[in-house]
Amino acid sequence: MLFLRSPATREFIRRLPFLEFQQAMSTLPPSAIPLFDTVASYRQWRREASDRNKSLGFVATMGALHDGHLSLVRRSLAENDLTVVSIFVNPAQFSPNEDLATYPRTLPRDLELLSQLSVTVPNGTRSPSAVFVPTVSEMYPSGISQNTEEQKGTFVEVKGYGHQMEGITRPTFFRGVATVVTKLFNAIEPTRTYFGQKDIQQALLLRRMTRDLLLSHPEPSNLFIMPTARDSTTSLALSSRNAYLTEYERDHVAPVLYAALQAGQAAWESGTSKAECIQLAKAVIEDKKRDIGESVDLRLDYIEMNDPDSFEVVSDAVTRNQWEGETAGRPVILSGALWVGRTRLIDNVVLGAKRMLGIVE
Repeated sequence: MLFLRSPATREFIRRLPFLEFQQAMSTLPPSAIPLFDTVASYRQWRREASDRNKSLGFVATMGALHDGHLSLVRRSLAENDLTVVSIFVNPAQFSPNEDLATYPRTLPRDLELLSQLSVTVPNGTRSPSAVFVPTVSEMYPSGISQNTEEQKGTFVEVKGYGHQMEGITRPTFFRGVATVVTKLFNAIEPTRTYFGQKDIQQALLLRRMTRDLLLSHPEPSNLFIMPTARDSTTSLALSSRNAYLTEYERDHVAPVLYAALQAGQAAWESGTSKAECIQLAKAVIEDKKRDIGESVDLRLDYIEMNDPDSFEVVSDAVTRNQWEGETAGRPVILSGALWVGRTRLIDNVVLGAKRMLGIVE
């Protein structure tokens, strides 16, 4: 059953048609925060917020929340009157051979974590205002298949920007992401929205999408990228998929990806060519493979350096001084993906001025 603890929530539910309320009561877990599983019910709540001229921050997630997600929510709470979090495991961004069926789903725990969040601002304290938890049929009324050849309905593709970097290994991923985020922006109508640097290509692609589609909620300048949240001991980038790792893999093997990127970063900053930076980064992975032997299947997918505007690969011979001289100081993305056992992990570092990519500290 749905816990109705605030007067605003009770008033909203009072206005809901009985059958819709009954459905919500029967399908949603207990929550101290108002939950909406249909666009129609959420939009009624959103209209009331608009009538009160409230700013609204939005954090899109697939659940299995960790400190990285929560840091985005805290930022939103600090900067907006209202904050909405969505929890939706999007089938369109998983290929048929990926982990849609086993992706961590921890909704009761996620709601508990969100209910414990609050931020003090000059005029009081703010907590998450609502959680949008749509069903697959709500988000994809024409149906959805993980096989793009079988899909019907409307999809969004940011042409020319989804086949590089992560798109090499996951060629349909960004089509699925762009589609679901467009739907979420249309439904939520955020003033501001927040994404993590760990998924840097995704965040930059979505900002381009908001500009290309002339979206007003949010405007491109109001899509903010927050620095990657990391484990305080190992510096492993926080990820919902870290739950797949064994304790040994998580603490002693997986952190090698960030160590490799740091080696590449140090080489770039010392004036080494891009090709040598990549070689040095890959050498860190090879050293770890020799160190662990056959105890863990450690496989490098890629480590590469890319232009943050086009996502195209930086030329091998280029050095930092040459690049920054030719691009008016534009930074570079050094990113990588690594298989640790059955778990695929990604990470990146920005080489240069993060602020030029809209990454806010």
